[in-house]
Amino acid sequence: MMERTRLGATPLGNRRCRFEVWAPLTENVEVRLKAPADRRTAMDRQAAGYFTAVLDDIPPGTRYVYRLQHADSSARERPDPASRSQPDGVHEPSQVVSTDFDWDDDDWCGPPLSRYVLYELHVGTFTPQGTFDGVIQHLDELSRLGVTAVELMPVAQFPGNRNWGYDGVYPFAVQNSYGGPKGLKRLVNACHRKGLAVVLDVVYNHLGPEGNYLRDFGPYFTDFYRTPWGEAINFDGPHSDEVRRYFIENALQWIGEFHVDALRLDAVHAILDFSARPFLEELGRAVHRKAAELKRRIHLIAESALNDTRIIRPRVLGGFNLDAQWNDDFHHSLHTALTGERSGYYRDYDGLEDLARAWREGYVYSGQYSAYRQRAHGNSSRNVPAWQLVVFAQNHDQVGNRALGDRLAKMVSFEKQKLAAGLVLLSPFIPLIFMGEEYGEPAPFLYFVSHGDPELVEAVRQGRRQEFAAFDWQADPPDPQDEQTFLRSKLNRSLRREGRHRAMVEFYRELLVLRTRMPALANLSKKNMTVACDPQQNLLWVRRRFEDEEAGLLFNFNEEAGPVRIQLPAGCWRKRIDSAEPRWMGPGSSIPDELQTTGPAELHAASHSVVVFTREQSG
Repeated sequence: MMERTRLGATPLGNRRCRFEVWAPLTENVEVRLKAPADRRTAMDRQAAGYFTAVLDDIPPGTRYVYRLQHADSSARERPDPASRSQPDGVHEPSQVVSTDFDWDDDDWCGPPLSRYVLYELHVGTFTPQGTFDGVIQHLDELSRLGVTAVELMPVAQFPGNRNWGYDGVYPFAVQNSYGGPKGLKRLVNACHRKGLAVVLDVVYNHLGPEGNYLRDFGPYFTDFYRTPWGEAINFDGPHSDEVRRYFIENALQWIGEFHVDALRLDAVHAILDFSARPFLEELGRAVHRKAAELKRRIHLIAESALNDTRIIRPRVLGGFNLDAQWNDDFHHSLHTALTGERSGYYRDYDGLEDLARAWREGYVYSGQYSAYRQRAHGNSSRNVPAWQLVVFAQNHDQVGNRALGDRLAKMVSFEKQKLAAGLVLLSPFIPLIFMGEEYGEPAPFLYFVSHGDPELVEAVRQGRRQEFAAFDWQADPPDPQDEQTFLRSKLNRSLRREGRHRAMVEFYRELLVLRTRMPALANLSKKNMTVACDPQQNLLWVRRRFEDEEAGLLFNFNEEAGPVRIQLPAGCWRKRIDSAEPRWMGPGSSIPDELQTTGPAELHAASHSVVVFTREQSG
């Protein structure tokens, strides 16, 4: 992509500011300054429907709108589509923002993807303050836990002051109620000082319904496709070059100006584009070029419901060459194994055997028939490196898109929660922890909004009810518009110092220590791994190897304690962790600290337990 001047309002120094907007649907455009003084200035028309103006006496903080004059002589005033700040909300004037910031992360280049341990959080509910500065106060405890990357749910400006973030309508602006652009920079800077990477969730498949004025400027949307959330973005129709430029410039803003280390691309299956060079490929090229220029590791992590390895395959193999992808199949098979739930999309998963396949390959569905979708689904991920797949027992979707937003802590026993942690954190994939999961947070994570349009609010309520029709959940979801729904979703982080909650934190920390320090676990490879599923004994037995070390991982799904038989190569096996031990507030362990074996071993394993053994091979 050609280097261009920056969209939006760009301070040039000496109180001068350059404004640039793409508005091919208009005859003329004026910049109207709203504060500190009211004045209007005509902008110069450029090629491809752009309008520009350079104005004097524009200090940071100046409020402005664009006045759009159409061919029928009608005129309307709108905030800037590339606004960097909407201090008074989505319907009010934009604000000129200085890009100056005292960064102290010059030596930061970011960890390789294989070292990521993701912690997904929602800024508004993570702390009582609901701000970026509030998050900073807890970075030390995340670092001590073993987290290496903080993943923020979307922070682009949305209507009101409570929202998941997927209703954002100003992709370049940082949510005012979270602390705005300066607040986000403070958080990223603080993360880097603590050795933590920052992943930002961005939404390039749709914009929210309230405050979405892009259609007044240009053909940002298309009627050829439709997403579950409304109009699809125009990535392959007439004028789509400039639409692509808008979103690619947005991605580069987060990386360049805000020093973000990775972008999580929301629901890329809803980015509908059948051009010869799809938007996702062009985005990947632009981001990786920027990474090379900045000499930093920068990653693109896609969320997709397609089970299509094309997203992460190299370009020489016909792929888009993105860096990693969320793997919902791992979650769904784990969830069914733990809960027995079989409604909605869970009907496609049988639990333990599918979980074993997810461990071996990644995807469970690699082309076979899906009863839920009523068609064949996916392609094989067998040859995809393990570090390109992100796995989880919980995330914002899988918790928040339940009728009552119930977490695993409310659905399964304490021992099952530890079993789930072991299956995710000891896997060869990139693990993701959802905020509060590490101490068994009991509060729900509900769906919440703060829209200003009563008709839209009612449409959201009805939409949520319809969304749950395929599941056997009997309760009606709480009102998304009610502030109490939002407040109920706030974490109570003080719990992490008490009883079982404290034991759970320590258990997560110990698992992550093992993952980091044991070569057999730190080496993220599916090739040096054997996964045995035994439905009769109701367990998974996994062996992971690297050089002279071998780890044996026992995942016991039995409801009762009792003997299990596993295949152990001859040698001395040392027990490294057992979730049933009293130190993790378990029921007690009957497995000895060392096993000297000459073949298969019979162990008395506690119900719903995870046990890790290691063996150093001689010679």
